[in-house]
Amino acid sequence: MHSVYSDGRLRPEAIMEQAVTLGLKGLAITDHHSADGYRQAQGWLDDWTRSLPNARAPRLWTGVEINADLMGAEVHILGYGYNPDHQVIQPYLQGEKVQGAAFGAQQVIDSIHAAGGLAVLAHPARYRKSATQLIPQAAKLGIDGSEAYYSYNNPDPWVPSPKETAQVKQLNADHGLYSTCGTDTHGLSLLRRMS
Repeated sequence: MHSVYSDGRLRPEAIMEQAVTLGLKGLAITDHHSADGYRQAQGWLDDWTRSLPNARAPRLWTGVEINADLMGAEVHILGYGYNPDHQVIQPYLQGEKVQGAAFGAQQVIDSIHAAGGLAVLAHPARYRKSATQLIPQAAKLGIDGSEAYYSYNNPDPWVPSPKETAQVKQLNADHGLYSTCGTDTHGLSLLRRMS
């Protein structure tokens, strides 16, 4: 999910309000090259939990979406559950993509791991190279998973894309990777990818 701290339209507080209303058990705000949306959302969640101590609060994980080079293709690598204050992740939390050696997928994956997180290849069927090329190579570099459940055609409401989901799930299974789900929400509703 993306907030106004990158290319989303919702404030982090509004994301959390919708998450509570929808009854989500967990979520991550994965702004591009920023943890500011996460920090705002966590502040809102802390206040909400204090005001309603017996309510079921969703679990909010740290998240970030980082541009990187993988096999000559620019891809997005998601970081989940990392320490946003760890020094090694700081170059990737400055609001824009990095240059040079830090732009390589190996360096991004290693940095997410060093900060205690999991690295996941975002929407692997959306790049210039195919998922059948990218996932095996990312697995060799130590990535933890790839996004199997993703809405490639932007339907309303959000539903995963069956063909791509089946392919990515199989590739993940073949390489011992986690299969994750990403709504990639950029709009005003968590139930849609765009709009």
